Amino acid sequence: MTELRLVSLRKELAAQCAALELAAFPHADASELLSEDDIIAYSETFPEGFVVVLDGERVVGQGAGIFLDFDFDHPQHTIAGITGEHQCGNHDPDGEWYYGTDMATHPEYRRRGIGRMLYEARKELVKRHNKRGIIAGGHMPGYAAHRQELTTEEYLEKVRDRELYDPTLTFQMENGFRIVTLLKGYLHDEMTGGDSALIVWDNPEFGSDAAAS
Repeated sequence: MTELRLVSLRKELAAQCAALELAAFPHADASELLSEDDIIAYSETFPEGFVVVLDGERVVGQGAGIFLDFDFDHPQHTIAGITGEHQCGNHDPDGEWYYGTDMATHPEYRRRGIGRMLYEARKELVKRHNKRGIIAGGHMPGYAAHRQELTTEEYLEKVRDRELYDPTLTFQMENGFRIVTLLKGYLHDEMTGGDSALIVWDNPEFGSDAAAS
């Protein structure tokens, strides 16, 4: 078994990364997934923020994001609106937060620690650049089993209180993220009506001498 390794995005990996999007999210609206053109734009805009997991030369996982400022007093937004063209057009090198735009693992490679590798890489990036932390819109795949009896708000509250398990949100909470609020109409998703969870990981080293050095 080849050892999995992390690399920053390179332009020549864009086609494989786009194919991974389709493999990882077969039920999603393909027009809302990262395309090869989007990923090429990432490679030119902020390749350090787009981490790729390779098995040999095969792309089997990826996590993308950009730096930006965020107004927690007015948290409602859509992923398309906040990230801009190609989901990276609004990247601001001086932005205070790393905004996670995408995370995908090939179905054949799930349960091999790739998600945790990507989260750790993001945290290291944030510490290296002395950013406040990580923000993302957390998908709620477990809601499908409860949509008849719970609203998205009620479901999210029960997941936050650990009364219910969600494959994505619970994993993110176990990786140090906190759930802030529900994002209404965040993206196209018939199962949740487009709603997602605003999740945040706070950089414990932000502003410290260690982070700034």
